[in-house]
This record gives sequence, structure tokens and C-alpha cells, in this order.
Amino acid sequence: MGRMKKYINIVDDEPDILKLVTVNLEKAGYETKGFLDAGSFRSALEKRRPDLIILDLMLPDQDGMEVCKNLKRTSEFADIPVIMLTAKGLETDKIAGLELGADDYVTKPFSPKELVARVKAVLRRSGDDIPQQVAVGEVLVIDPEKFEVRLDGSIVKLTAVEFKILHMLSSAKGKVFSRESILDHLWGNEKAVLDRTVDVHIRNIREKLGPASKYIKNIRGIGYKVEE
Repeated sequence: MGRMKKYINIVDDEPDILKLVTVNLEKAGYETKGFLDAGSFRSALEKRRPDLIILDLMLPDQDGMEVCKNLKRTSEFADIPVIMLTAKGLETDKIAGLELGADDYVTKPFSPKELVARVKAVLRRSGDDIPQQVAVGEVLVIDPEKFEVRLDGSIVKLTAVEFKILHMLSSAKGKVFSRESILDHLWGNEKAVLDRTVDVHIRNIREKLGPASKYIKNIRGIGYKVEE
């Protein structure tokens, strides 16, 4: 095979959970490193960039939401996928995490098998099966090879999930995609996510695209499409 193992960082202040996640991910063929707080994770991040971050919301030295926000604001780390671990099954927490740019969330207590499935799904949509670049109007270019969206030549920073949604809609202009089919495309069989998460991602994409957001149309009661 010769492919490099994907390297995953896990940030959680509970040693038992850290061990459980580490053991299960390594069994699934990933390389991992665990951190009990945000500080040690940040120092390590400077030295080696992970392919994915699993981030607990309740950390002793910094709120996980803050850690996520800082990652997404830093250009060299913004495109690293983040899965949030939330002890609270609160809808608001999940939505807030997604609004900050997290790619997925898993609620504690979770089954390790489910977490591994989510990791696979997020890594899969972050990138290996890469199709052609697409242009929308005369202003927007979506380039899956570079994982880049350019608006009038300037790069727009999208998370991995936002990118996939925009690319999916733009690759079949005029076709209406239901929320269900968008979730299916992103998560496959592993989707235990809410229809509302699609709306949150679309809202984020629209904000980032500014005037070009007019190409994304909401079809009431059904879903979304991109139309020039």
C-alpha cells in the first residue's frame, strides 16, 4: 500500500476516554497522540500538523469552543477537520460547534465504534476521491484538487464540510438536493446528524461567499440548489 497513516490528535481531560479513543483508533489503523489540555495540544500543533482533531468541549484550561474558534481563525490550521466531543446532548452546543466550523460532533457517552466510523467519514470527505474543478457565474471557482474556493480571484476559507456541500451543489447546477441527500453524500451510512446541520453549513457558506451567495437557492420544504 505504502500510504502514510493518518495522524489524529485527541484532546480530552479524562484519561480513560483518551485511552479508549486512542486504542480504538490505532486498532483501526490510525496514528494518534492524546492531550489532556488545550495548552499541550497547542504546543504539539506547532511541531506537527494532524490530519484530524478530536476535541472535547470541556477542557481544564480553555473552553473547547474557543480552541476550535482559534484553529479556524488560523490560516494554516483552518482546514484541519475537527470532531467535537460534547458531554451535553444539547442541540445548542452542537449547532454552536458547527457554526464555529467543526465538521462533526459525537455526544458522550459514545461507542468507540461509532467514533471510528465518524472519523473515517470525515477523513473521507476531507479528501481522497477528488473530482474536477467547477466554476459558478463568472466569479466563483471551486477547485477540489487544491481544496480551494476562489471568489473573484481571492481565496474563501471554507471548512471541509462546507467545501464538500458547495462542490456537490455546484457540480450539478440547477439540480435540487434534499437535506437528506446532502447528509447522505457527506456521512454515508454513518449519519446520526440532524437535518438542521445542513442549514447551519449553508448559512456559513452564504456568509463567506458574500454577494456570490445569491447562486445558492433555498427550495422551501425540499433543500438547496446552485443556479447561475
